[in-house]
Amino acid sequence: MPFAQPPSETNGASRALPVNPVFAAEPLVVPRNALPEEGIDSQIAYQVVHDELMLDGNARLNLATFVTTWVEPGARRLMTETLDKNIVDKDEYPRTADLELRCVRMLSRLWNAADPTAAPGCSTTGSSEACMLGGLALKRRWQHARRAAGLPTDRPNIVMGINVQVCWDKFANYFDVEPRLVPMAPGRYHLTAEEVVARCDENTIGVVAVLGSTFDGSYEPVAEICAALDALQERTGLDIPVHVDGASGAMIAPFCDPDLEWDFRLPRVASINTSGHKFGLVPPGVGWVVWRDAEALPEDLVFRVNYLGGDMPSFALNFSRPGGQVIAQYYMFLRLGMDGFRRVQQTCRDVAVSLASRIGELGPFRLITDGSELPVFAFTLADDVVNYSVFDVSAGLREQGWLVPAYTFPADVTDLAVLRIVVRNGMSHDLADLLMDDLRRVVERLESQKAPQRGAESASFAHGVKASTSAASTGSGVGR
Repeated sequence: MPFAQPPSETNGASRALPVNPVFAAEPLVVPRNALPEEGIDSQIAYQVVHDELMLDGNARLNLATFVTTWVEPGARRLMTETLDKNIVDKDEYPRTADLELRCVRMLSRLWNAADPTAAPGCSTTGSSEACMLGGLALKRRWQHARRAAGLPTDRPNIVMGINVQVCWDKFANYFDVEPRLVPMAPGRYHLTAEEVVARCDENTIGVVAVLGSTFDGSYEPVAEICAALDALQERTGLDIPVHVDGASGAMIAPFCDPDLEWDFRLPRVASINTSGHKFGLVPPGVGWVVWRDAEALPEDLVFRVNYLGGDMPSFALNFSRPGGQVIAQYYMFLRLGMDGFRRVQQTCRDVAVSLASRIGELGPFRLITDGSELPVFAFTLADDVVNYSVFDVSAGLREQGWLVPAYTFPADVTDLAVLRIVVRNGMSHDLADLLMDDLRRVVERLESQKAPQRGAESASFAHGVKASTSAASTGSGVGR
């Protein structure tokens, strides 16, 4: 929840807001932080809010976020028409409920569930909620198995890379699970099978593998991790499931990497989540979580309630929420189909790979990744560039309207500072050309500097990892 900040005379928070009389018959004043005593004309209220929002950045030029910034007119129209539909009221809005179920079945089939019509799943407000539901199912399954064996259940842990999104730290904190975070190492920026097995024991409820790290866009080796856990079970009897956090990659790999085994084709994968509002091409916020079968989702986690006139199974942290995003997701599935999604996602990857290649050839930069997995890549400065920093480059691009984040990596590679570009639907080859033109101009200007002007303390980008891991990577996560 937002925290109230003390009034500041410098930002005008403690002053009333004078309204330009061009919008009214006579001058008006409205309070900033309190309800006005009387209402005002709808057009004036609209103009006051509209004008303030003009100071936001251009979402299409925001290359930091994974969240959808270009929306099909048809999806936009459907969302406007369904603003009043409450997704939880399945008795009153049975067609909306059926569209949600169809989306779950479509995703189950896309992710190769053995029986897509029987695999349980649901929509959520985003991947953060979906991840917590997946984690809760892992914990409850572990508790059931331990109790059946007469063993204690007071010390659960979960193994994951330090590159996971902050929602996994929140899950561990909120639900009393020890997070066993695998740090990065020079040249290794995500989870590996060897590092996973070294941290698993009888109290491990599961392993989180990320299909598309937000730090550099790389896939974690899900199949290798599962194979290593298979071998661990043969040696020790420990049966440890895997949850795939596919916030982005679960809507990229099925279309661009169909032969890559990361999903329910691997028997150890118990559940998968994704963000419909990322590469699912829907406006925020909607996420999805699907379990491989009913056994993977303990029945005692599912509430069956008589609510608003009907019997409704529910497994969610949120309750009432708009149905428009789910409707828009179904529309996008129908609108694009397999071939359409493949073309959209492949175009994003083509733009990312081309852009990464040109940046690598520019001279002062060294690629960390090249956009060939997620259409996302990270790059740093070459070793011989000492007169400016990645934070200077980020600030220079921001002056041109581009939001390209600069940040340091977490433990144990905090000395690595990078820039990262996310290519989403709507970031065309033409826009990439314009970005390259601006980047060349920024670099040319920065080369005249004698020393860097900005360091990690100037980074405004929040990656969502623990504050202790990086001075520039704290706060809430981005785009979940």
